Amino acid sequence: MTKKIAVLAYSGGLDSTISIDWIKKNYGYDVITLTVDLGGGQFSTDLEKRAKKAGALDCVILDVQKEFANDFILPSLKAGVIYEDNYLLATSIGRPLMAKKLVETAYKYKASAVAHGCTGKGNDQVRFDTAIKTLSANNPLEIIAPAREASLTRDEEKEYAEKLGITLPGVEERVYSIDRNLWGLAIEGEDLEDPWVEPPEDAYLITNSINNTPENPTYIEISFKEGIPNKLNGKSLDFLEIIEKLNIIAGENGIGRVVHVENRLVGIKSREVYEAPAATVIHESFQSLEKLVLNRDQSRMKNLVATTYSDLVYDGRWFSGLRENLDAYCKSSCRYMTGDVRLKLYKSKCEVVGAKSPYSLYSYDLATYSNDDKFKHGSAVGFIDIYSLPSRIQRKQQVHDELTE
Repeated sequence: MTKKIAVLAYSGGLDSTISIDWIKKNYGYDVITLTVDLGGGQFSTDLEKRAKKAGALDCVILDVQKEFANDFILPSLKAGVIYEDNYLLATSIGRPLMAKKLVETAYKYKASAVAHGCTGKGNDQVRFDTAIKTLSANNPLEIIAPAREASLTRDEEKEYAEKLGITLPGVEERVYSIDRNLWGLAIEGEDLEDPWVEPPEDAYLITNSINNTPENPTYIEISFKEGIPNKLNGKSLDFLEIIEKLNIIAGENGIGRVVHVENRLVGIKSREVYEAPAATVIHESFQSLEKLVLNRDQSRMKNLVATTYSDLVYDGRWFSGLRENLDAYCKSSCRYMTGDVRLKLYKSKCEVVGAKSPYSLYSYDLATYSNDDKFKHGSAVGFIDIYSLPSRIQRKQQVHDELTE
């Protein structure tokens, strides 16, 4: 009788490596590992060798960087996602694509189950499980979560690996839990969990400390066409290339560090450290261009959309009808999002110093206080008379205690 198969999300780290043996022993399934490369250079070169040594039947590696950039990061950028005004959601945006590839691979290999390394107290278990259940609704897949089911501590995981004769480089030295992709890094664990403790410099991987940044500012220019970044410093590049280059340029200037206490979906607060150099620069430039081309009502509506979209992404509801509806709105709001933004990167600060668009709603003739002023100042009197009419009527007709006592 052929054994059932489980497809395991595999990073090559301690958690996912021991999960191979754990699934085989506790479920009796063969295991096929799936590594989804979301960029950022996070994976070792010996993944297949490592997985098979741990007992995997096969090892699948998928490079989905372009799909991640164009189909997941870009819609999130257009929506203006940022969770609790700090977190640009790099990890959260990547999870639905990983879940999608897990389901696709499971169907391809006729697997009965998919597996991931999420714990029972984090957001990722919700993101993975919700996406998997949604995408496999017509042909349900079993979900296995060894870390959640076995509740192993890191020391217990090390002992497990030793019994299997598996040695993973960096396990003893590595202090922090790090999730890394094209859009940024999430770093947590150990001393970072204390909100009073300043994160040590060795916690950061892709951004320079302010003391190690260049002495002179770096100026860059990002061009957009209908909300899509398409040029960097005048050179046409695809979105993926722009992100990769800006991760280097902005990282060298110390841009994109965030230390944040956030509200997790599962009901607890967590202290997180993030690095997102390219994401920070692109988000800032996008926001500044929006200020030129959207009017006040559109901007306020866009803020509501951004908050709702951010919650959907953070809470693991990417594959929802509402997110698709909001994408349609954002496509419309980006219709005139064409222009150029100039930024100054200096000593960990990203500053927009110039922006222009052929569709800009900014009028110099109306805004200036110089002799070029074309604004009809006299019209303000009638406008204010009509504008103040409701409050004047209410003041006359109704008692207001603060003035009559």
